Amino acid sequence: MTQLDLRGTPCPINFVRTKMKLEQMEAGELLEVWLDAGEPIEQVPDSLKMAGYGIEQLIECEDFFKLQVRNQFA
Repeated sequence: MTQLDLRGTPCPINFVRTKMKLEQMEAGELLEVWLDAGEPIEQVPDSLKMAGYGIEQLIECEDFFKLQVRNQFA
């Protein structure tokens, strides 16, 4: 699993960076994105779903969220 730490990154830059990273990955690979609470965790998962990516899991940690996204594109 690849990790992408986007804590401290504002919207929509965190979505753009997540999408760019997913586009570099093979189909079926899992990406774990670390996001801040508030707007990032409210916006990024919905934007990824609308772009056709599969959200596998959302884990709430002490001061951030781990979002696991499956790349479904070749």
